[in-house]
Amino acid sequence: MIAITVLLMLLALFWVAAVLVGTVFKLTFALIGGLFGLVSATLGLLLGGVVLLVVAPIVALALLPLCLPVLLLVAVVWAIARATRKPAAPAPVSAH
Repeated sequence: MIAITVLLMLLALFWVAAVLVGTVFKLTFALIGGLFGLVSATLGLLLGGVVLLVVAPIVALALLPLCLPVLLLVAVVWAIARATRKPAAPAPVSAH
């Protein structure tokens, strides 16, 4: 009976050791994978920003014919509103 208990205790010891080794491997690979993820996300944001700086003006120029009527309408409304506005009264000057 003692021999079986010793064998079970050794089996449990090996089991716990294997679980600890597996946990260390899992933690190590999770940290390394997280680091790679952070680096790749940073590079993706950087490259995405550079690409956006290059592509945004091209897209704006391509959409200009669609936006031109709206821009002209806004310019006309602004010009009418500016022409009908009275000049601002001068600010009162303090005697002190």
